[in-house]
Amino acid sequence: MVDPSRNLWLRLYRPCTSAATPLPVIIYFHGGGFCTMGADSRFYDIFCRSLASETPAVVVSVNYRLAPEHRCPSQYEDGFDAVKFLDAVINLDGVDLGRCFLAGDSAGGNLAHHVAVRAAESEAALKRVKVTGLISIQPFFGGEERTESEMRMVGVPVINMEATDWAWRSFLPEGSDRNHPAANVLRLDVSKVVGFPAATMVVVGGFDPLQDRQRSYYERLMESGKEGVELLVYPNAVHAFYLMSDLPETPMLLADIRDFIQRHAARPFN
Repeated sequence: MVDPSRNLWLRLYRPCTSAATPLPVIIYFHGGGFCTMGADSRFYDIFCRSLASETPAVVVSVNYRLAPEHRCPSQYEDGFDAVKFLDAVINLDGVDLGRCFLAGDSAGGNLAHHVAVRAAESEAALKRVKVTGLISIQPFFGGEERTESEMRMVGVPVINMEATDWAWRSFLPEGSDRNHPAANVLRLDVSKVVGFPAATMVVVGGFDPLQDRQRSYYERLMESGKEGVELLVYPNAVHAFYLMSDLPETPMLLADIRDFIQRHAARPFN
């Protein structure tokens, strides 16, 4: 428990492995439009178990405050406080905090991005945790102007603009529109990502209405001159496909995350 007063807590997943070297850490932020789900949601419990065993890595799943009771920037504060708690308080055998990856899906992908920016700006405050990379799975970004994919993909499963508009109204500060920097990260000053993790993986689904914003996010990171920025496209995937373990893309994603971490971790692991 990080802070009982705001129900901020962590759930740890350790793989059953006899790795000779300490394992990397994945700090995971769940999705749900900032308004639903939690680290103890069944879908995320299953996914984080799979992520820990398939990578292998120690997964730290963060339970953060939800909107509309708690609006932006509460979630970003919780996310960075979880990183600081891991840095200052938790001691785990066989874990390498110097190889730490921030990860999240949908709203959690948005959260992971903003926590990565804060971590880069406050690097001196972190003594043990080193953010090695960012894994952004179908991140939830927005803007006032509709994209082509948002207008075209009406009626696709899982997500629609009516639901996302409601989520933004519930999450963003009172009086803000979808061009607020919490939602519209495409307005991000490239200089803001100077200290951003070089290794960044952006995952896009071909049947996700949010895909245009995700592709533009990838392009924006590329403009920063960073190396190790990767775009993974699953052409037949809907939003949140990875929570459906029977879909063929789910094990593919887990394998791609493993490969990404092995490529960019400071040293190899078994």
